Amino acid sequence: MIQPATWDSHPEPLAVTSAPPPEYGSGSLADLLPTLAAGMAVPGMTAAIPELTPADRNCVFLIDGLGWEQLRAHPEDAPFMNSLLGSSRGGTGRPITAGYPATTATSLASVGTGLPPGAHGLPGYTVRNPETGELMNQLRWNPWTSPRVWQPYPTVFQLAQQAGVHAAQVSSPAFENTPLTKVALSGGTFLGRLTGEDRMDLAAGQLAAGDRSLVYTYYAELDGAGHRFGVDSDTWRGQLMYVDRLVQRLAEQLPPRSALYVTADHGMIDVPFDEEHRIDFDEDWELRAGVALLGGEGRARHVYAVPGAEQDVLTCWREVLGEQFWVASRDEAIAAGWFGPRIDERVYDRIGDVVAAARDDVLIIASEREPKESAMVGNHGSMTPAEQLVPLLEVRS
Repeated sequence: MIQPATWDSHPEPLAVTSAPPPEYGSGSLADLLPTLAAGMAVPGMTAAIPELTPADRNCVFLIDGLGWEQLRAHPEDAPFMNSLLGSSRGGTGRPITAGYPATTATSLASVGTGLPPGAHGLPGYTVRNPETGELMNQLRWNPWTSPRVWQPYPTVFQLAQQAGVHAAQVSSPAFENTPLTKVALSGGTFLGRLTGEDRMDLAAGQLAAGDRSLVYTYYAELDGAGHRFGVDSDTWRGQLMYVDRLVQRLAEQLPPRSALYVTADHGMIDVPFDEEHRIDFDEDWELRAGVALLGGEGRARHVYAVPGAEQDVLTCWREVLGEQFWVASRDEAIAAGWFGPRIDERVYDRIGDVVAAARDDVLIIASEREPKESAMVGNHGSMTPAEQLVPLLEVRS
């Protein structure tokens, strides 16, 4: 697991190997559903998180943007979830890791497929489509491409349903037919409900609908409040208070032989609005030199070089940013395990020629290309504990 001591040293430039990779294979989001499904005797599934005890009925409640560090920092706003901190990761009281990058599209695909990013193929917020040469936003699925070509693996929900497990997703109706839902969370029954209370009540009912059940439910608004106002704002705290009540509501309705797991897709940090903390790619000629496309997001960049300029771009980015970012070539990032133990051939060229992951409280914004993203207060994506560590709180009946 990521240890605080990792952040004490400041090599110049930062060594790629000093970035603590996610705990793929033993304690990451990609390991959660396979572990639960293995406990329900779904063929082909492996109990990768050894601390978890099997249950016949499993519910995963994913709260977008609820990092481990943010939860622990606000016990007065989330008393119920804080009372469960000792239950995290099977009673060890430890978090799990999101995966790299720590961003929603990547994490949801890791959760639903049970695969790390290098296999499922959603390795960032925006990445290059090797077939077209264009940047693709994998959260909004723009420009459109065939979902099943982009991510061909079955989801754990599909495999569970085939094995006779009652599978269901309870979320906002807006997500029912999105390509991201199709590639990451399809399988079983999708049930759309607008309010958080309705989702909790329906999730509990779906758990009881089968002798073996696998139910997923989701809440997005905490993340939105963090992006707009910051993770120490009154608005964010209000959302945290509300979601704490939702968790308790669901926990109190669990049918017999159930386990509820509360987790998140990433944490978040607030980044100050000044030139020291927000480096503007669109106004920095050094960083732009030799770059054909800028992908990813402010704290987890994929940089696609003009053909032949790959080494020059790597050298420049390392010289300019190397004391604040882990800056790696594609092959270095892969070898360091950032995207998982293996990289599918179709995924290799989606990863940047240069990959830059923030260690300090800094962003590479793009004020002209990405005006909305560049204006966000709260940000995430990299491998720092604030972004990478997420809870795995547990309630059993």
